[in-house]
Amino acid sequence: MLLFHHDTEARAPRIGSGPAIPAAEAGSLCGLLLCRVRRTPDAPAYRRWDPQAGRWVAYTWAQTLAEVGRWQRTLDREGLSPGDRVAILMSNRPEWVHFDLAALGLGLVTVPLYPNDRPDSIRHMLEDSGARLLLVETGAMLQDLTAISAALARLQRVLVLEPLPDQPGEDSRAVADWLGEDRGGPPDDRVTAPHTLATIVYTSGTTGPAKGVMLTHRNLLWNAEAALARVPALPSDRFLSFLPLSHTLERTAGYYLPLMAGACVSYARSIPQLAEDMQTVRPTVLIAVPRIFERVYARVRDKLDRGSPVARQLFERAVDQGWRRFLHHQGRGPWSPGLLLAPLLDRLVGAKIRA
Repeated sequence: MLLFHHDTEARAPRIGSGPAIPAAEAGSLCGLLLCRVRRTPDAPAYRRWDPQAGRWVAYTWAQTLAEVGRWQRTLDREGLSPGDRVAILMSNRPEWVHFDLAALGLGLVTVPLYPNDRPDSIRHMLEDSGARLLLVETGAMLQDLTAISAALARLQRVLVLEPLPDQPGEDSRAVADWLGEDRGGPPDDRVTAPHTLATIVYTSGTTGPAKGVMLTHRNLLWNAEAALARVPALPSDRFLSFLPLSHTLERTAGYYLPLMAGACVSYARSIPQLAEDMQTVRPTVLIAVPRIFERVYARVRDKLDRGSPVARQLFERAVDQGWRRFLHHQGRGPWSPGLLLAPLLDRLVGAKIRA
């Protein structure tokens, strides 16, 4: 589900004739980043909360490209071959993007894993995909996987982004020690055919363990382009990312799509802090699922139930006229005199809820 909080500019398809990069021009997912940097190198790409500085920190597309290049050159020294699988077990953060694009540019296949998944499920995905390398966010996360230590031992390398003081094994390395200081040129894009396999995404089936869905660079690029043609995003848009990047919806619509459009993505700190982050970031685009809106609606209803009958009646009238206005703007409903009240009701009710 795509939720646009407000329209700051007229929205019309821009593929091929504006800021959005066509899938055919990008060629591959790493190629998409290279195209983006050529167009808008100094525009903001990502924002994250820095707990030590106590503020949001922004990174440009040029800075992102440099980091992807650094990750790729170090990853290339692992001796992996195109088509080899590498797995990611991290929450949403810029390093997820750096590792993903670095691996994809080398022709590797990324396998995203849910950070809160069960160890036995993670073991199945690692073994089924034949992953040779695993990137884990924290040492504590890695300790939680002690039940599948045999599966981890079969990996060529385990990388820990934020490790505990004691390293768990000789094949496990802290990213700070593993990642080179080379700040050389941009990453390579060794993908010569858009139909090259890019990722294996595991999804639960009706029976048995999770099944791996094989997606190519072209699959992901064209899906993002088709979404942009239907619901355009602009460089001025602000995305707030909180759904796991291991989920194809967030990865496509909250990562590759804004990369294609040139929009900035902020990474939410956590679900409990989502409301506060929304008020700080003021996103124009939020990728969400129905459960999020059900929780918002439940809070509104609870407050109304404890309020006055007049407030409840005003709310119901605003919802009714707001829905009628939406259908009319969509060309799916007629105009009626009651719509003249919609702007007033929106100021009295809708604007307060959005705020």
